[in-house]
Amino acid sequence: MRLSFVALLAGSIQAFSIQQSLFSENLLQKATDALNVNIDSLPYDVKKLWSEMTLNFPNAAADLQFWSKSKPFTSKKSGSWDFHVNSDALPNYQLRVKKNDPRALGIDTVKQYSGYLDVEDEDKHFFYWFFESRNDPKNDPIILWLNGGPGCSSLTGLFFELGSSSIDENIKPIYNPYSWNSNASVIFLDQPVNVGYSYSSSSVTNTVAAGKDVYAFLELFFKQFSEYKDLPFHIAGESYAGHYIPVFASEILSHEERQFNLTSVLIGNGLTDPLTQYKYYEPMACGEGGAPSVLPESECENMLNTQERCLSLIESCYESESVWSCVPAAIYCNNAQIGPYQKTGRNVYDIREDCEGGSLCYTGLEYIDKYLNQEAVKEVLGAEVESYESCNFDVNRNFLFAGDWMKPYHKAVIDLLESGLPVLIYAGDKDFICNWLGNEGWTNVLPWSGSEAFADAKIKSWVVNGTEAGKVKNHENFTFLRVYGAGHMVPYNQPENSIDFLNSWIGGNYAIV
Repeated sequence: MRLSFVALLAGSIQAFSIQQSLFSENLLQKATDALNVNIDSLPYDVKKLWSEMTLNFPNAAADLQFWSKSKPFTSKKSGSWDFHVNSDALPNYQLRVKKNDPRALGIDTVKQYSGYLDVEDEDKHFFYWFFESRNDPKNDPIILWLNGGPGCSSLTGLFFELGSSSIDENIKPIYNPYSWNSNASVIFLDQPVNVGYSYSSSSVTNTVAAGKDVYAFLELFFKQFSEYKDLPFHIAGESYAGHYIPVFASEILSHEERQFNLTSVLIGNGLTDPLTQYKYYEPMACGEGGAPSVLPESECENMLNTQERCLSLIESCYESESVWSCVPAAIYCNNAQIGPYQKTGRNVYDIREDCEGGSLCYTGLEYIDKYLNQEAVKEVLGAEVESYESCNFDVNRNFLFAGDWMKPYHKAVIDLLESGLPVLIYAGDKDFICNWLGNEGWTNVLPWSGSEAFADAKIKSWVVNGTEAGKVKNHENFTFLRVYGAGHMVPYNQPENSIDFLNSWIGGNYAIV
């Protein structure tokens, strides 16, 4: 009897092993087919790594997306647009511009434009919405705002964080007195394609490709609105924009003959140097980041036990920057280091809270979706998609499958700093997903010419209206700011304090204090 049970168990284990092996082979075959690579050309180590990935995290591996669906759309007639902008230097690109009546939607009383950047030969169409400064638009700086994801609309930033109005439960705009366009004109750009109101029959799956399109957008924008081209220009964003912004800024600086000046970049709660940042998920979740532990000791130990393997996979990705090493690194590390926290039901964007509901833990984001899906709103803005969603998870999976998630884009920050460009890294200290510990960590070890001086720089109190609002460290053109009492979206939790540091920064006070 015992012998038959053992034989049965052995047979089950063998069958399971065969099943896992076949699953791994099928997944790898799909990947090689998508990338036009002969599976037989892959070395044994790659096949073994993908087998390990599928064995440890079969559900996550099964969810890998090799392409995204195109977005249904209806093009507006040529007469719907006030301007069409072209450039001989960018023959494949066209900018469409619609001048909006500020009274039509009641979002703000300032001058506004919206429209699309069209990439003709690639069938890509990027939506943007521009708000002039409430203060002195002829002299105030310009800011390009980018949300992350990858795959989330920058209109989330507009209506949920730092823009002219929020949207309430009655799907009505509520004026925001702390909007970032209080002392700057702000452009909100939906990128990459198939995000928000942007659309395409194809997709962008890596940060470098996205950067070339953003540069083209800016060139045509400042060609059309030449009254702004000599003003200070900043790029700001959060989350996966920690990947985007260093690359986009580098792409801009590579073009010496351009319509505009790049003055600085600002990255909030960004993912920029995964090799450093993934070391800090365990301490942030387990009570060492300024908030109580949300995990039992056993889960914290499991995170520590898997950390070494995670970091070795990220190192391999850094060395090769290959899909074959970067995809397993993302799957393994996200499940081993972020997965335990996600299973608690806590809000990954704010360690103090449970998820309210919806796919992103905030019910307020659903109000924005409803507002931007109204036909009257789309008509005013010239939006051409059939439906708006705040985040496109197909795009998110595309970037992950392309290996983009774990690549060492922090190296581009080194180039920016060495060029003299000011860089601000700010982080709300109650965020888990791109926590302040990891952001402080990578800024301290970034190998630029001022690295030692920055690491040794004195940490100072940042005070707003007589109250300490955070801690700041600065050396020359590099600054790290910890924002007290804010989660992943700093302007959402600390609107008054966020406009304070923004005004200091764009005013040229790069030390913030």
